[in-house]
Amino acid sequence: MSIVVTGATGHLGRHVVEGLLEKIPADRITAVVRDPEKAAGFAARGVRIAVADYNEPETFGSVFSAGDKVLLISGNEFDKGRVNQHQVVLDAAKAAGVALFVYTSAPGGLTAALADDHRGTEQAITDSGITYALLRNSWYNENYTENLAPVLEYGAVTQAAGEGRIAPAARADYAAAAVAVLTGEGHENKTYELNGDTAWGFAEYAAEIAKQSGKEIVYNAVSVEAFTGILAGAGLPEPLAAIIAGVDASIEKGELAATGGDLSRLTGRPTTPIAESIAAALKG
Repeated sequence: MSIVVTGATGHLGRHVVEGLLEKIPADRITAVVRDPEKAAGFAARGVRIAVADYNEPETFGSVFSAGDKVLLISGNEFDKGRVNQHQVVLDAAKAAGVALFVYTSAPGGLTAALADDHRGTEQAITDSGITYALLRNSWYNENYTENLAPVLEYGAVTQAAGEGRIAPAARADYAAAAVAVLTGEGHENKTYELNGDTAWGFAEYAAEIAKQSGKEIVYNAVSVEAFTGILAGAGLPEPLAAIIAGVDASIEKGELAATGGDLSRLTGRPTTPIAESIAAALKG
């Protein structure tokens, strides 16, 4: 029996595998990757490596075994039909008779287009009859703090969220929750709404960056259309830019402001404050 993590060399996946290594023997962990070279560090520590691709269903034929617990980290190829990609993993897991199928989804109250693939995947999971756990991850602190260079250069946080508030958490927090579900008991057929302990607005975010950097930083609130154009101008494909800007529209409506506590309950610790993630990014 193994705990299997897809997307294991991605930002979230690496945190999950590291967390599992602290709790269970390495040979009980299977990291599913496209490029084994990126997983060489894990392999050297005794983690089993499986090479498979969402776009090639046959590659998942021997990844899972009966009794495995599986974490499907949602794909990021928005242009390749993510529900169908996820279905490939689900079908292989169901056929193998896995014990628990865990999926990183989106908040239940999110109406933005970003949530559509997650809802479709959740439906496929519940329709399949497999034993599941849904981790409805809210936004990540790093979605903002990894992009501080232009904020510092132009002295502005530019978003299309108006006065909306958001309660994100760090990737490491969400990974710790996944580890808790994969290694714990009593999570069968449960749905968890995962978000940060504290909600904040972008004017507060800008003020915190200013405080820590010593630079004058303002919040520049723009329209969704303008933000889409800014993101596209920065190199994002226009459909993806529109999806991301659409999340800001949901933030303005308060759809990502919930602070339900499932995340800190699962991890047994408070979530990472945005100020801490800003500090880490500025040091980095």
